[in-house]
Amino acid sequence: MDATLKTPKTLQEAIVYFSDPARTFEYAKHYRWPSGEVTCPRCGKAKHSFIKTRRIWFCYECKKQFTLKVGTIMEDSPITLDKWMTAFWLLANAKNGISSYELGKAIGVHQESAWFILQRIRLVMQDSFFGSKLGGGPNREVEVDETFIGGKARNMHKHRKAKLTGRIDDDKSVVVGFIERGGRVRTRIVEKRRKYNMQPLVREEVEAGATVYTDALKSYIGLENDYDHQVIDHAVEYVNGRVHTNTLENFWSLVKRGLHGTYVSVEPFHLHRYLDEQMFRFNNRKNMNDSQRFALAMSQIGGKRLTYAELTGKDTDSLHEETTGAGETQIPF
Repeated sequence: MDATLKTPKTLQEAIVYFSDPARTFEYAKHYRWPSGEVTCPRCGKAKHSFIKTRRIWFCYECKKQFTLKVGTIMEDSPITLDKWMTAFWLLANAKNGISSYELGKAIGVHQESAWFILQRIRLVMQDSFFGSKLGGGPNREVEVDETFIGGKARNMHKHRKAKLTGRIDDDKSVVVGFIERGGRVRTRIVEKRRKYNMQPLVREEVEAGATVYTDALKSYIGLENDYDHQVIDHAVEYVNGRVHTNTLENFWSLVKRGLHGTYVSVEPFHLHRYLDEQMFRFNNRKNMNDSQRFALAMSQIGGKRLTYAELTGKDTDSLHEETTGAGETQIPF
């Protein structure tokens, strides 16, 4: 990056810094093409000319114009870059998240536009942990825990309350968390917390031979065949030496604080996006300041696209999305 493009350290500095359109353009350009070579997002060729007055490129190979936003999460967005940058900063660093109403007021856009911006940034925040396993040896410790996410019946409208079955697995979303102590957290959404759901998931996420800590849920019985399985019974105690799931309990508290306090109501169809957001902040909370988290999020803007039709379910393919950072498993809502 150009020496003059120093990353701001605080939100106030960021707002001032990105108030200059030219500087904002150069900053975003750096993260769009980190190598410094601008290539056409359509054909991948680097032979082009730049129209400075409009800040667009013309590709000599495919004979099409392209902007900095094409091929990124910001494609087709009329929102200016300075507002995008502020939204990135706020979501990457606000511990409990930021609602679309609050963001809309902060950057001067409609609530619907702010909601679309936030959902696209959450896609950027996805962690590419698929294909790798936690643990990997007898000295590696992994916590596994599940939680329920959903509204309380006493707060529901009578028509929605009438649809409740009384079975918690049916009325709430079940999220399973995995964290290697000293490492990163990952989450998966499952349909039920039954043994046939939970154990294959643990074996998929955790390397055999690791020490696995869980609560006393019966669905975990049988893991001792592949792991050093240690159980903490929360009806008796929450900590017994190194046997506990408190690291994940801490993460669940952050998730629910954001969902209940900031977002208030989240549809199950979108839950995995909010989990991606919280995982991003949690996994990058240590040895990384606000400026670095913002830069990390910006570095992942390329090659991702989320249309409004996909986001709202009008595109039926989005209902079967399987490449989410939160590891969404299809749930019939």
